[in-house]
Amino acid sequence: MADCIFCMLANGQIPTATIYEDEDFRVILDANPATRGHALILPKAHFANVFEMPEDLTAKAAVLAKKMAAHMSEQLQCDGFNIVQNNGEAAGQTVFHYHVHLIPRYKDGPRIVANWPQSPLTDEAKEELVRELKV
Repeated sequence: MADCIFCMLANGQIPTATIYEDEDFRVILDANPATRGHALILPKAHFANVFEMPEDLTAKAAVLAKKMAAHMSEQLQCDGFNIVQNNGEAAGQTVFHYHVHLIPRYKDGPRIVANWPQSPLTDEAKEELVRELKV
């Protein structure tokens, strides 16, 4: 997609701090990191979100996220790790090119954790959801 900033970054049209690249993906340091080492996995092909991606590429992204998080954890000696992927504006997606955030976490660093209100699931609500969602 010609006007997509993440397409341009993923395909080397804009200089990046690249830490990994293969035929399908480029992993770059985030320009506005949440923590030291925050990186993004960007597919070179344009997909607005995970629902548009072919399953084989989605699987490759998951494997790459695992490998990169393990490597980054070892190299950065971080104490935890967030692997985050948002789909849609309501879910926090701000750039509509599929990407995965790799966010190292440190004991003395900022504690940014996704929190949401929780409430018990009644038996009736659970049964209704099972009927709606069962595949």
